[in-house]
Amino acid sequence: MNDYKRPAFLPDAISATLKKRPIRLGTRQSPLALAQAHMAAANLRDIYGLEQNQVELVTMVATGDRIQDRALREVGGKALWTRELDRALLDGEIDAAVHSLKDVETIRDPAFTLAAMLPRADARDMLLGAKSLDDIPKNAVLGTSSPRRASQIRHMRPDMTTVLFRGNVATRLGKLENKEADVTLLAAAGIDRLGLDLAGVRLPLDIWLPAPSQGAIGIETLTENTEMRGVLMAMDDHQTSNCVAVERAFLLGLDGDCHSPIAAHACFQGDKIMLRAELYSEDGQDKVSGEKSLQVGDMATPVQFAQSLLHDAPQSIKKLFAA
Repeated sequence: MNDYKRPAFLPDAISATLKKRPIRLGTRQSPLALAQAHMAAANLRDIYGLEQNQVELVTMVATGDRIQDRALREVGGKALWTRELDRALLDGEIDAAVHSLKDVETIRDPAFTLAAMLPRADARDMLLGAKSLDDIPKNAVLGTSSPRRASQIRHMRPDMTTVLFRGNVATRLGKLENKEADVTLLAAAGIDRLGLDLAGVRLPLDIWLPAPSQGAIGIETLTENTEMRGVLMAMDDHQTSNCVAVERAFLLGLDGDCHSPIAAHACFQGDKIMLRAELYSEDGQDKVSGEKSLQVGDMATPVQFAQSLLHDAPQSIKKLFAA
């Protein structure tokens, strides 16, 4: 639950929307997606003083959840996580969709508007199977579906190899327990939201940057649905939305996607935002990194910063991007 205050009054149009029928939030059917959708529903009820039955969840199985044996880049990329929810929005089956923002394409159809972000959770990666990066045995195998994590570990530990780990958190933990890999990396935010107590280590941001938007939950609706946009805007967390917007602008400058080894994280430092970022070659051998301080609302600087990093990168990195 967040600490937002319920508005003293609701505009007539929004009140009518809320009274008409339950607000329908679309979500993927995975346990983590459901946990995040329940968080969004609880926020709506808290802000507007709604009853339990005035917000309902509409679940669906995403294509990305059905395909478990191949890397996302081979079968359609991040659109596999949003396709079914997008269709449900366009067909009027749901009023809004709840997303893990790191799984949402950088460039979205203008028919959709990201109306709110919940307060960001722990953005760090959690290492499972070893007490620290240094404690991982020589020639160990990392189980991951993330090109970023694969490149990061190869950069730090060239002796290590990787094997594909697809599936939800429980599936990946099962693969680790079955010794299909020596270690794995999961988003700490997901572990926390599922209420799991795991013997893992959260990797400090100063040595291991996460994926852009990691730990952030976004709620989308149709751009033309001004009533629902107004309803959702009251949920928006200022710091999260500003920092994640910077990270997504950085991705835009790279034309980066889910098969690009990109790490980036933005956070407030005083009244400014500090963006740190890294680009890797696929084999992890090469890396370029940097940081940039910018004003709130400045979306041009992250794009320019991305293009500058790419300009200075070796060909092994440049070839991974269309920019």
